[in-house]
Amino acid sequence: MEQLVEQAYSLAKETRKNAYAKFSNFLVGAVIKLEDDEELYTGCNVENSTFGLTICAERTGIVKAVSKNGGDIKIEFVVVVADTEEPTAPCGMCLQTINEFSTDKTMLHLGNLKSVLKSIPLKSAFPMGFKL
Repeated sequence: MEQLVEQAYSLAKETRKNAYAKFSNFLVGAVIKLEDDEELYTGCNVENSTFGLTICAERTGIVKAVSKNGGDIKIEFVVVVADTEEPTAPCGMCLQTINEFSTDKTMLHLGNLKSVLKSIPLKSAFPMGFKL
């Protein structure tokens, strides 16, 4: 499992270079790993001059996974990489979106350009996420 997280981390780090972040210059890469699926789904942030239309890296990866597999997916883990000293956690909208497709075992792996710095269960980062 650790090797797969490292592979996803490297992919997220590379994918962040594709971010369209001309307003914030804050490039983020993410990788989504689903249960029972070998594919790693990448995402980067895509900003918009109408800031509300901006989509984060995590949601980009989730949308790619849903568009390929349908909505009956379960996220095993999410890796997020940003050019920060401390780990950058997903925003509230991303946490809710991850939660929508999560299980009790879903993990977040948060890193900078050097390594994964923190690994935590989604439930710790978002303990009262809404689900129907």
